[in-house]
Amino acid sequence: SEMCIRDSIKSDREIELMRRAGALTSQARALAGSMVKPGVSTLEIDHAVRDFIRSHGAEPSFLNYSGYPGSACISINEVVIHGIPDHRKLLEGDIVSVDVGAYLDGFHGDCCGTFACGTISPEARRLIDVTRQSFFEGIKFAKEGYRLFDISAAIQQYVESHGYSIVREYVGHGVGAQMHESPEIPNYGHPGRGPRLLRGMTLAIEPMVNAGSAAIQQMSDGWTVKTLDGKWAAHYENSILITDGEPEILTAPAI
Repeated sequence: SEMCIRDSIKSDREIELMRRAGALTSQARALAGSMVKPGVSTLEIDHAVRDFIRSHGAEPSFLNYSGYPGSACISINEVVIHGIPDHRKLLEGDIVSVDVGAYLDGFHGDCCGTFACGTISPEARRLIDVTRQSFFEGIKFAKEGYRLFDISAAIQQYVESHGYSIVREYVGHGVGAQMHESPEIPNYGHPGRGPRLLRGMTLAIEPMVNAGSAAIQQMSDGWTVKTLDGKWAAHYENSILITDGEPEILTAPAI
Protein backbone atom coordinates (compact mmCIF):
# COMPACT_ATOMS: atom_id res chain seq x y z
CA SER A 1 0.00 0.00 0.00
CA GLU A 2 3.02 2.34 0.28
CA MET A 3 2.89 2.91 -3.49
CA CYS A 4 -0.75 3.96 -3.58
CA ILE A 5 -0.01 6.28 -0.65
CA ARG A 6 2.79 7.90 -2.62
CA ASP A 7 0.34 8.41 -5.49
CA SER A 8 -1.74 10.57 -3.11
CA ILE A 9 1.08 13.09 -2.62
CA LYS A 10 0.32 16.39 -4.32
CA SER A 11 2.66 18.81 -6.06
CA ASP A 12 2.87 22.46 -4.99
CA ARG A 13 0.62 23.43 -7.89
CA GLU A 14 -1.92 20.75 -7.01
CA ILE A 15 -1.87 21.86 -3.37
CA GLU A 16 -2.66 25.44 -4.42
CA LEU A 17 -5.64 24.17 -6.45
CA MET A 18 -6.73 22.05 -3.48
CA ARG A 19 -6.63 25.18 -1.28
CA ARG A 20 -8.94 27.00 -3.69
CA ALA A 21 -11.37 24.08 -3.94
CA GLY A 22 -11.26 23.69 -0.16
CA ALA A 23 -11.98 27.36 0.51
CA LEU A 24 -15.02 27.28 -1.78
CA THR A 25 -16.29 24.07 -0.18
CA SER A 26 -15.90 25.58 3.29
CA GLN A 27 -17.90 28.63 2.19
CA ALA A 28 -20.64 26.33 0.89
CA ARG A 29 -20.76 24.56 4.27
CA ALA A 30 -21.02 27.91 6.05
CA LEU A 31 -23.84 29.02 3.73
CA ALA A 32 -25.73 25.79 4.42
CA GLY A 33 -25.18 26.15 8.16
CA SER A 34 -26.52 29.72 8.12
CA MET A 35 -29.74 28.43 6.52
CA VAL A 36 -30.42 25.79 9.19
CA LYS A 37 -33.50 27.33 10.81
CA PRO A 38 -36.99 26.07 11.69
CA GLY A 39 -39.29 26.02 8.64
CA VAL A 40 -36.50 25.77 6.04
CA SER A 41 -36.56 22.64 3.86
CA THR A 42 -33.47 20.57 3.18
CA LEU A 43 -34.14 20.98 -0.55
CA GLU A 44 -33.91 24.79 -0.20
CA ILE A 45 -30.50 24.38 1.43
CA ASP A 46 -29.42 21.91 -1.26
CA HIS A 47 -30.37 24.27 -4.09
CA ALA A 48 -28.62 27.20 -2.43
CA VAL A 49 -25.44 25.10 -2.09
CA ARG A 50 -25.66 24.03 -5.74
CA ASP A 51 -26.19 27.58 -7.00
CA PHE A 52 -23.42 28.98 -4.80
CA ILE A 53 -20.86 26.42 -5.99
CA ARG A 54 -21.81 26.92 -9.65
CA SER A 55 -21.68 30.70 -9.30
CA HIS A 56 -17.97 30.30 -8.50
CA GLY A 57 -17.23 28.28 -11.61
CA ALA A 58 -17.24 24.94 -9.82
CA GLU A 59 -19.51 21.89 -9.78
CA PRO A 60 -21.01 20.13 -6.73
CA SER A 61 -18.90 16.99 -6.21
CA PHE A 62 -21.87 14.94 -4.99
CA LEU A 63 -24.42 15.75 -7.72
CA ASN A 64 -24.93 12.59 -9.81
CA TYR A 65 -22.05 10.85 -7.98
CA SER A 66 -23.05 7.17 -8.36
CA GLY A 67 -26.51 8.54 -9.16
CA TYR A 68 -26.86 10.66 -6.01
CA PRO A 69 -29.66 13.20 -6.67
CA GLY A 70 -28.51 16.11 -4.46
CA SER A 71 -25.64 18.59 -4.26
CA ALA A 72 -25.36 18.19 -0.48
CA CYS A 73 -26.04 15.31 1.90
CA ILE A 74 -28.33 16.66 4.62
CA SER A 75 -28.86 14.30 7.54
CA ILE A 76 -31.28 15.11 10.36
CA ASN A 77 -31.18 13.72 13.92
CA GLU A 78 -30.95 9.88 13.74
CA VAL A 79 -29.74 10.02 10.12
CA VAL A 80 -25.97 9.48 10.25
CA ILE A 81 -25.01 10.33 6.65
CA HIS A 82 -26.26 10.53 3.05
CA GLY A 83 -29.65 12.07 3.84
CA ILE A 84 -31.27 13.03 0.53
CA PRO A 85 -32.59 16.63 0.40
CA ASP A 86 -36.38 16.86 0.13
CA HIS A 87 -39.35 19.05 1.05
CA ARG A 88 -39.19 18.16 4.76
CA LYS A 89 -39.01 21.31 6.85
CA LEU A 90 -36.54 21.56 9.70
CA LEU A 91 -37.95 21.76 13.22
CA GLU A 92 -36.77 23.61 16.31
CA GLY A 93 -34.40 21.31 18.21
CA ASP A 94 -33.23 19.28 15.19
CA ILE A 95 -29.54 18.70 14.53
CA VAL A 96 -28.61 18.84 10.86
CA SER A 97 -25.43 17.41 9.31
CA VAL A 98 -24.54 19.05 5.99
CA ASP A 99 -21.84 17.35 3.90
CA VAL A 100 -20.68 19.24 0.80
CA GLY A 101 -18.05 18.92 -1.90
CA ALA A 102 -16.96 21.27 -4.67
CA TYR A 103 -14.98 20.35 -7.77
CA LEU A 104 -12.96 23.33 -8.95
CA ASP A 105 -10.27 23.32 -11.66
CA GLY A 106 -9.76 19.57 -11.42
CA PHE A 107 -9.74 19.11 -7.62
CA HIS A 108 -12.27 18.38 -4.90
CA GLY A 109 -12.85 19.91 -1.48
CA ASP A 110 -14.92 17.86 0.97
CA CYS A 111 -16.25 18.94 4.37
CA CYS A 112 -19.17 18.53 6.74
CA GLY A 113 -20.58 20.04 9.90
CA THR A 114 -23.55 19.35 12.17
CA PHE A 115 -25.64 22.43 12.89
CA ALA A 116 -28.25 23.26 15.54
CA CYS A 117 -31.74 24.19 14.33
CA GLY A 118 -32.86 26.86 16.78
CA THR A 119 -32.44 25.85 20.41
CA ILE A 120 -31.29 22.27 20.88
CA SER A 121 -31.02 20.07 23.97
CA PRO A 122 -27.82 20.06 26.04
CA GLU A 123 -27.39 16.38 25.06
CA ALA A 124 -27.56 17.23 21.35
CA ARG A 125 -25.11 20.12 21.82
CA ARG A 126 -22.65 17.81 23.59
CA LEU A 127 -22.90 15.25 20.77
CA ILE A 128 -22.10 17.94 18.17
CA ASP A 129 -19.23 19.34 20.22
CA VAL A 130 -17.61 15.96 20.97
CA THR A 131 -17.87 14.95 17.30
CA ARG A 132 -16.23 18.18 16.16
CA GLN A 133 -13.51 18.01 18.81
CA SER A 134 -12.73 14.40 17.91
CA PHE A 135 -11.60 15.63 14.49
CA PHE A 136 -9.17 18.06 16.16
CA GLU A 137 -7.95 15.33 18.54
CA GLY A 138 -7.28 13.14 15.52
CA ILE A 139 -5.33 15.68 13.52
CA LYS A 140 -2.89 16.22 16.38
CA PHE A 141 -1.33 13.12 14.80
CA ALA A 142 -1.72 14.27 11.18
CA LYS A 143 1.98 14.99 10.81
CA GLU A 144 4.95 13.50 9.05
CA GLY A 145 6.42 10.71 11.15
CA TYR A 146 3.13 9.42 12.52
CA ARG A 147 1.11 6.58 11.01
CA LEU A 148 -2.34 6.82 9.54
CA PHE A 149 -4.12 4.89 12.29
CA ASP A 150 -2.64 7.19 14.95
CA ILE A 151 -5.31 9.63 13.70
CA SER A 152 -7.97 6.89 13.79
CA ALA A 153 -7.08 5.77 17.32
CA ALA A 154 -7.12 9.32 18.72
CA ILE A 155 -10.60 9.93 17.28
CA GLN A 156 -11.93 6.67 18.69
CA GLN A 157 -10.42 7.21 22.13
CA TYR A 158 -11.87 10.70 22.45
CA VAL A 159 -15.36 9.72 21.25
CA GLU A 160 -15.61 6.59 23.38
CA SER A 161 -14.29 8.41 26.47
CA HIS A 162 -17.45 10.54 26.23
CA GLY A 163 -19.73 7.50 26.04
CA TYR A 164 -20.46 7.72 22.32
CA SER A 165 -19.88 5.24 19.48
CA ILE A 166 -17.88 5.45 16.24
CA VAL A 167 -19.57 4.32 13.04
CA ARG A 168 -17.45 1.51 11.57
CA GLU A 169 -18.84 1.04 8.05
CA TYR A 170 -17.86 4.46 6.68
CA VAL A 171 -14.43 6.04 6.69
CA GLY A 172 -12.43 9.09 5.77
CA HIS A 173 -10.32 9.01 2.63
CA GLY A 174 -7.70 10.62 0.50
CA VAL A 175 -9.05 13.53 -1.54
CA GLY A 176 -7.78 15.27 -4.67
CA ALA A 177 -8.49 14.89 -8.38
CA GLN A 178 -10.93 12.19 -7.22
CA MET A 179 -13.33 12.80 -4.37
CA HIS A 180 -12.38 9.42 -2.86
CA GLU A 181 -8.70 8.47 -3.15
CA SER A 182 -6.41 6.13 -1.22
CA PRO A 183 -5.97 5.70 1.65
CA GLU A 184 -9.15 4.79 3.53
CA ILE A 185 -9.10 6.36 7.01
CA PRO A 186 -11.19 4.57 9.65
CA ASN A 187 -12.26 6.54 12.72
CA TYR A 188 -11.10 3.69 14.96
CA GLY A 189 -7.99 1.55 15.13
CA HIS A 190 -4.66 0.85 16.77
CA PRO A 191 -1.97 3.50 17.09
CA GLY A 192 1.36 2.82 15.41
CA ARG A 193 -0.24 1.03 12.46
CA GLY A 194 -1.07 1.93 8.89
CA PRO A 195 1.03 3.72 6.29
CA ARG A 196 3.41 6.48 7.29
CA LEU A 197 2.13 10.00 6.81
CA LEU A 198 4.12 11.99 4.28
CA ARG A 199 4.05 15.69 3.49
CA GLY A 200 1.92 16.57 0.49
CA MET A 201 -0.80 14.02 1.27
CA THR A 202 -4.33 15.44 1.22
CA LEU A 203 -6.85 13.63 3.40
CA ALA A 204 -10.52 14.00 4.32
CA ILE A 205 -10.89 13.16 8.02
CA GLU A 206 -14.54 12.64 9.00
CA PRO A 207 -15.70 11.21 12.32
CA MET A 208 -19.31 9.96 12.31
CA VAL A 209 -20.51 9.60 15.89
CA ASN A 210 -23.62 7.96 17.33
CA ALA A 211 -25.09 8.93 20.70
CA GLY A 212 -26.11 5.29 21.25
CA SER A 213 -24.70 2.11 19.72
CA ALA A 214 -22.46 2.01 16.66
CA ALA A 215 -24.99 -0.09 14.72
CA ILE A 216 -26.51 1.47 11.60
CA GLN A 217 -29.10 0.59 8.97
CA GLN A 218 -29.37 1.64 5.34
CA MET A 219 -32.79 2.78 4.12
CA SER A 220 -34.51 1.41 1.01
CA ASP A 221 -33.58 4.53 -1.01
CA GLY A 222 -30.06 3.07 -1.19
CA TRP A 223 -28.45 6.16 0.37
CA THR A 224 -29.86 7.23 3.73
CA VAL A 225 -28.02 5.70 6.71
CA LYS A 226 -29.68 5.84 10.14
CA THR A 227 -28.69 4.66 13.60
CA LEU A 228 -30.23 1.27 14.37
CA ASP A 229 -31.38 2.33 17.84
CA GLY A 230 -32.89 5.63 16.68
CA LYS A 231 -30.56 7.73 18.82
CA TRP A 232 -29.04 10.79 17.21
CA ALA A 233 -25.77 11.08 15.30
CA ALA A 234 -23.35 13.85 14.29
CA HIS A 235 -20.70 14.21 11.58
CA TYR A 236 -17.75 16.55 11.17
CA GLU A 237 -15.23 16.66 8.33
CA ASN A 238 -12.44 18.75 6.87
CA SER A 239 -9.96 18.17 4.07
CA ILE A 240 -6.39 18.57 5.36
CA LEU A 241 -2.84 18.72 4.03
CA ILE A 242 0.04 16.89 5.70
CA THR A 243 3.03 19.25 6.03
CA ASP A 244 6.39 19.05 7.80
CA GLY A 245 4.66 20.64 10.82
CA GLU A 246 1.04 21.21 11.86
CA PRO A 247 -1.54 20.01 9.32
CA GLU A 248 -3.15 22.66 7.15
CA ILE A 249 -6.96 22.58 7.10
CA LEU A 250 -7.88 23.10 3.44
CA THR A 251 -11.56 23.56 4.27
CA ALA A 252 -10.98 25.84 7.25
CA PRO A 253 -13.97 27.99 8.23
CA ALA A 254 -13.46 31.67 7.47
CA ILE A 255 -12.55 33.59 10.64
